[in-house]
Amino acid sequence: MADPALETFVLSEETPFDAPVAARVVERAFGPGRYAKTAERLREGSQPIAGYVLSVAGEVMGSVHLWPIDVGGVRAGFLGPIAVDAPWRGTGAGAVLSEAVIARARDLGLSGVLLVGDRPYFGRFGFEPAPDAVLPGPVDPRRVLWLSLDGSEAQGAVRRG
Repeated sequence: MADPALETFVLSEETPFDAPVAARVVERAFGPGRYAKTAERLREGSQPIAGYVLSVAGEVMGSVHLWPIDVGGVRAGFLGPIAVDAPWRGTGAGAVLSEAVIARARDLGLSGVLLVGDRPYFGRFGFEPAPDAVLPGPVDPRRVLWLSLDGSEAQGAVRRG
């Protein structure tokens, strides 16, 4: 059964108007330390190919982006950051955002979606460990996850697409 709070969420594609507010949601969720992470190297100098926000009563409380990447010659998307304001965590908001961006990756004809995250959380969407994906910096290999959309494997260097 769905969480009743989900009925109050409004999912929409991120607009230029939403971008600064979504950035503040990410800042509250991850703080300035996120800029030092390897995942940020894949986002630097790039523009997202998809972005969604979740709003409640007109206020943005969640955000996710999908970035163009290449994984060993395979066209893919890099999911993240996914952020939900503290009062809304545990309500299914993150799942709504994840499902939206995965659906968009399918619509774009991408071979898969890569992320750095928790397998117990993202495994329910079909993400599996990607031990052969080589990111541009240090990362806990247990947190590198891949969702194949066409049977492709995540093997080789991961670069901005």
